[in-house]
Amino acid sequence: MLLPRAVWVPIIATATLAAAAFAFQQQPFRVYESLEPHDFVPLPPDYQQPAEWVFGRLMFAPHPYAQFGRRSRWGGRPDWRRGETSWTQDYPRADRTFAMALRRLTRLNTRSVEQPVNLEDRDDVFYWPFLFAGEMGDWLLDDAQAAKLREYLLRGGFLLLDDFWNPAEWARFMESMEKVFPDRAVVDVPETDPVVRTVFTIEKRLVIPGRWGLTEMSLTRRCGNPCDAMWRGIYDDRGRLMVLMFFNSDVGDAWEWADSPWYPEPFAALGIRIGVNAVIYSMTH
Repeated sequence: MLLPRAVWVPIIATATLAAAAFAFQQQPFRVYESLEPHDFVPLPPDYQQPAEWVFGRLMFAPHPYAQFGRRSRWGGRPDWRRGETSWTQDYPRADRTFAMALRRLTRLNTRSVEQPVNLEDRDDVFYWPFLFAGEMGDWLLDDAQAAKLREYLLRGGFLLLDDFWNPAEWARFMESMEKVFPDRAVVDVPETDPVVRTVFTIEKRLVIPGRWGLTEMSLTRRCGNPCDAMWRGIYDDRGRLMVLMFFNSDVGDAWEWADSPWYPEPFAALGIRIGVNAVIYSMTH
């Protein structure tokens, strides 16, 4: 029996709205293959528990001249959408260790696991107001991804960028960042900026080495001489810091190895403090 038009039109409309809501819903937690297999750690028992703050890790395609992740350890070229490329450097150990530190040092209700965020997943990025990415000399955004990231930042999102060194890596990084903001300058973050003093007051900006850079020779080989820590940023029209960049530092390694006795405590402590500042700043500005 055919239903009257007055009945089936609302049914179709309801079904359409439900399908649209399903298509644009928040992506669930997922785990990908890491570039560094030793970085995998067991899932914490509370990983499915909702929380007020989640560590978002930005997924991205590797640059043709990327330092890492151009070839899979299993052979062939890896698919960045499945992990095992530069965006998974330090993942997920750094993410989960930092989340644990954030729980210890603040009252922020923090999820124990990270969220990989793909700009191609419709509007999913807008569910995650804080994003982190490392190995920025290796990223490559297309025009659509750059436009999505620009919209995310202008709508109030925050992006923390880390672990890129020397002029060559900076130039590769800027290829994509200039697509995101062709009309906004990258500037040095002044000592008076609230992000420097939101929770911890950072008096001195040290170069934070990765585990690979704990000797002067290895650090100089990648960073150059002199090697200066540079905190740079991009601001919106109201003076809000949208993008914070730690150039010539490896904050991800400071988080990743913060509990390891062989990683120097001053670097681990600084990395965690500036990470905590960035998170609280992003939630209050």
